[in-house]
Amino acid sequence: MESQISTLANGLRIVTASRPHTESVTLGIWVNTGSACEKEEINGISHFLEHMVFKGTEKRSSLQISEEFEDVGGQSNAYTSREFTAFYAKMLKQDVELAIDILADIVLHSNFPQEELEKEREVVVQEIKQAIDTPDDIIFDYLQEQAFQNQALGRSILGPAEKVRSYTGTTLSQYRQSNYAAKNTVVCAVGNVNHDAFVKMVETRMSDMQSTPHFAIDKQIYTGGFYQEKRDIEQAHVVLGFEGEAYSQKNYYPTIVFSTILGGGMSSRLFQEIREKRGLVYSVYSFSNSHTQSGLFGIYAGTTREELKQLMPVVCEEIRKIRTDLVTDKELQRAKTQLKASMLMALESSSSTVEVLARQMLIFGRPIPVKEMVEKIDAITREDIRDIANKIFSTHPTYALVGDIDGYPAYDKIKNLIRI
Repeated sequence: MESQISTLANGLRIVTASRPHTESVTLGIWVNTGSACEKEEINGISHFLEHMVFKGTEKRSSLQISEEFEDVGGQSNAYTSREFTAFYAKMLKQDVELAIDILADIVLHSNFPQEELEKEREVVVQEIKQAIDTPDDIIFDYLQEQAFQNQALGRSILGPAEKVRSYTGTTLSQYRQSNYAAKNTVVCAVGNVNHDAFVKMVETRMSDMQSTPHFAIDKQIYTGGFYQEKRDIEQAHVVLGFEGEAYSQKNYYPTIVFSTILGGGMSSRLFQEIREKRGLVYSVYSFSNSHTQSGLFGIYAGTTREELKQLMPVVCEEIRKIRTDLVTDKELQRAKTQLKASMLMALESSSSTVEVLARQMLIFGRPIPVKEMVEKIDAITREDIRDIANKIFSTHPTYALVGDIDGYPAYDKIKNLIRI
């Protein structure tokens, strides 16, 4: 994954990875801002802005933006996460300049037409309602809210509907002015692209982007907590969470390997014990979500009310086992191989590679060589896995349930069951 980096006078970083034998280029603009960078009174504005930039600029209407991408067979999209907002496209190699022209235009010069704003806010409200109606989706918002209580990091990416309905073009412009700046933005391209030519394309269109953002990121402090919501549905959805690792912490890679061993696939401990041996669930897995200052490690399961009572003690027993006994050499080697294979196969895709490069630039200030990542994974020992298990499961748990949950094991019982 050889890459080249240039920095404009305003601090904007431009990264490319050339793949000259391909016919396409994936490129985009990544901004280091999201819901974790919002004050409570504007929760959801990062996501709403991501929608609205496609609705018109000073020189393009919403229809023209769509047509210009699709006239040349290009694909475009965007997303908002808790700490990042991205606008990206995949084009044939001869259409790279068109793509960066459109993307720079919408990010820097969208003008939030009132008619489009009124329509799009209702689209976003429908998205919010859809998320609420999907229990195995919304439960992760509830988990995040309890894990990081009364903090921006704990609030929903989509925001509450009543706030979204209140945002005006002026509100959006003010937010962009404070949070979108060259020094917290990366432009990245992967594929059949010439670095120097691409830098000139970006410089022509983005050299006047303001240099420095004008917002402060709140501290991210894990708290833990409990949430339960009874719904008249057939399943019980449950997530048990703990404090995880930030991107920059030394245990970042050991945590991912640990998660793979515990609940990362069909051969994992949770899947084998809970689904294969006992048949208590259809779905069970563990996950590790990192943020810039903290992280969240969790275990999700979808089950029934009757089996929920059996499920949670078994989950807690597996937690105790992995805290006290060393994992086997075979388990560790399998998890390392899974992680390395997944990483290397993903990097064959320009879409995955451009995402990796952009995030690494925003988080670490440099692309991380594949060799360096592989070496860090290979260096992990059985003792490292036990140590990270004990570190994670010694933190205050976060426990969230949604659905047909009558008779669920109480929060205090769960806390007692995971102790060693």
